[in-house]
Amino acid sequence: MCSTRVSVSLLLAVSACGGAQAEPDHASDHPGGSADHGHGHHGHDHDFSDVARFEAMFDAPDRDEWQRPDEVVTALALEPSMTVADLGTGTGYFLARLSAAVPSGHVLALDVEPAMIEHVRERALREGLPNVEAHVVPMDDPGLSPASVDRVLVVDTWHHIEARADYLARLAAGMREGGALVIVDFTRESPHGPPPEMRLSADDVVLELTRAGWSAEIVDEALPMQWIVRGTPPVTAALGS
Repeated sequence: MCSTRVSVSLLLAVSACGGAQAEPDHASDHPGGSADHGHGHHGHDHDFSDVARFEAMFDAPDRDEWQRPDEVVTALALEPSMTVADLGTGTGYFLARLSAAVPSGHVLALDVEPAMIEHVRERALREGLPNVEAHVVPMDDPGLSPASVDRVLVVDTWHHIEARADYLARLAAGMREGGALVIVDFTRESPHGPPPEMRLSADDVVLELTRAGWSAEIVDEALPMQWIVRGTPPVTAALGS
């Protein structure tokens, strides 16, 4: 098995070990392409510190057409004073919408790649998003303080998180009572996304969450290539007990 540190932000930049489309400078290696990204993913060794190179992929003008970010944010059911974590924030594609949805709250932009986090900090200043805080986090831990967030958004990343049951426990510990996790990822039938062997169905993720003691449901949505699953942590975990 090959191994490397790969940013959670790299939505579709590199495929699995030995897979096709491994080089991030292929024309199709953008969020609507057929290559991949990772959170603790074991894959080819790429340098993801060149943010400008990937910004063209992650913030491509056509992404709104298939990502449907407004629908994704609606699924979070945010209230103005909530704290929401964008886990695997990358270049900060969702941040302006999340910031606007919680005007008296906070947005935590989290990623394992320091260069991406520096970019997000600059972007928040440039775009006037004073309620956005950006932090580097470990691959195996979302880095949340106990009972500190109301919502967690994970887009195009969940299939690369290893030891997901343990990760769910860490997420639950960081969530407040009434908190929710929203996971968005590619369908098995999508013409784009990670290699087929890496894909998870919405049913797979619901089962993972329920086995970890969470409540989970598939969200009725109209995303052309993706599904949305919403989960709520065990009450004892959310209360920090």
